[in-house]
Amino acid sequence: MPFKNLDQLPAYTTLQELAKSPVDLTCHGAMNRERIRSYICSNDSFDLLYATQRVDDDVLDTLQQLADESKVVDQLLAMKQGEVMNRIDGYDSENRQVLHTSCRDLFAGSPMAAEATSQAERELDKLKAFLADLDARLVNSEGKPFTDMVQVGIGGSDLGPRAVYHALSAYQTPGRRVHFISNVDPDDAVSVLAGLDLSRTLVNVVSKSGTTLETLTNEEFVRAAYVKAGLDPSLHFIAVTGEGSPMDSPKYLRSFYMFDYIGGRYSATSMVGGVMLGFALGYDSFVDILRGANIVDRAAEERDIRKNVPLLLALLGIWNHNLLGCETVAVLPYSQGLIRFAAHLQQCDMESNGKSITRQGKFLSYQSGPIVWGEPGTNGQHAFYQLIHQGTTIVPCEFIGFRKSQYDDDIMIHNTSSQEKLAANLLAQSLALATGQKSENPNRYFPGNRPNSILMADRLTPRTMGELLAIYETKIAFQGFIWNINSFDQEGVQLGKKLANQLLDHLSACHLDESYSGISSDPAGWTLLQAAGIIDN
Repeated sequence: MPFKNLDQLPAYTTLQELAKSPVDLTCHGAMNRERIRSYICSNDSFDLLYATQRVDDDVLDTLQQLADESKVVDQLLAMKQGEVMNRIDGYDSENRQVLHTSCRDLFAGSPMAAEATSQAERELDKLKAFLADLDARLVNSEGKPFTDMVQVGIGGSDLGPRAVYHALSAYQTPGRRVHFISNVDPDDAVSVLAGLDLSRTLVNVVSKSGTTLETLTNEEFVRAAYVKAGLDPSLHFIAVTGEGSPMDSPKYLRSFYMFDYIGGRYSATSMVGGVMLGFALGYDSFVDILRGANIVDRAAEERDIRKNVPLLLALLGIWNHNLLGCETVAVLPYSQGLIRFAAHLQQCDMESNGKSITRQGKFLSYQSGPIVWGEPGTNGQHAFYQLIHQGTTIVPCEFIGFRKSQYDDDIMIHNTSSQEKLAANLLAQSLALATGQKSENPNRYFPGNRPNSILMADRLTPRTMGELLAIYETKIAFQGFIWNINSFDQEGVQLGKKLANQLLDHLSACHLDESYSGISSDPAGWTLLQAAGIIDN
């Protein structure tokens, strides 16, 4: 289908006019009962409360027009059906399908990308058999069951799976723990391995290419620890990799496959997350995650933005970013389980939409992805909320909350529970950001009109975690479609890797020949190594 730039769409011109006088949420009566109750969008478990955004019906109607003119839902459907979306017209690019949704399109009679879903089902069957073996007969050399797993991976092989594991630790199988090694910093691996009984620990190595330098280095570091302990790594190490990659080898106890059409940052619901989450939570809980994600995948096909949570969230983000000029967005989960969720979204969003060219290879004339950051509340309230309330930079906020705690273990203090205090703080922050506070004392003046929204569900469970993942994955894709950028490659990380390898070549040569100098071939790199004290002057 033909793709148009955002500023070529008639609705964008109308939005620019509307943005000259956005809704003033600080006016008396602006945040009235009718507005609060009507500005709610619901998809299954989640309600999106957006009365605290600087929008009115005129803005919403024009955002609907923008969605229609950009054919954003049609683009999502094309993606889910297997059209090659990872491309730049006329230039070398990855030219891949984008089918992370196929991993969870298991619950309908006719999957949208049948071959990809069939491959996902085969991997799920392998996982189910492996987990059954762990429960029944797969033990270590001493006949003891495995109690721990170390996931070795980086980027999408770490951030999403780690975020989901922490979010659902309340549901983990008794006697099972998971640990993560991602940073090539040796202190990361040493600190993780310290105190582990390696004889009862599995190691899950995750790399699509089987050549990721940090992951291979950490794998060899961990392998050396097993050999030193007199253990056979082939009885402990599992691989999640591309079929036919260097890691697709008999030296692993089991191998699971990941596929080119699933990008790393979208891979938590593939075997990248599945092996570890299946070990930690059990097979049924992992399937519940997939089921939740699929519910949102299907709900995202709705064309009415007032009935489509990820689409409305995406359009509100474009309104704040492109029309109101807000450069960042804070994701603020009021759930300690989501302690690593913002870190996952930093990669998922900024690696996806941190682009400056269109899908036709032309430089953008408008802003693409915002800076994404965040921290769980209420801790964040005592850290950076001062800036978002009274600072000179306006930071739109996306709050995430739950009506009930995961453990149902709480206490009443001053006639309210801890969970009620948590929810009250979330709602109060949202309202305070929107309405502000007038005061003759300038130190106690809050300007208000700080746009924000709330995603609220009953409880953080495997299913709602799957829904939350899919809400944000789809929001990110929708925004990329509207900005007319390729959200599915990551060329921006390649130059740094190339130069790091060049510096490592210098260091390797120094170890082999003390007289080696790289000054003539690479004066900047060689001199920087000297200036940093990595090599002698």
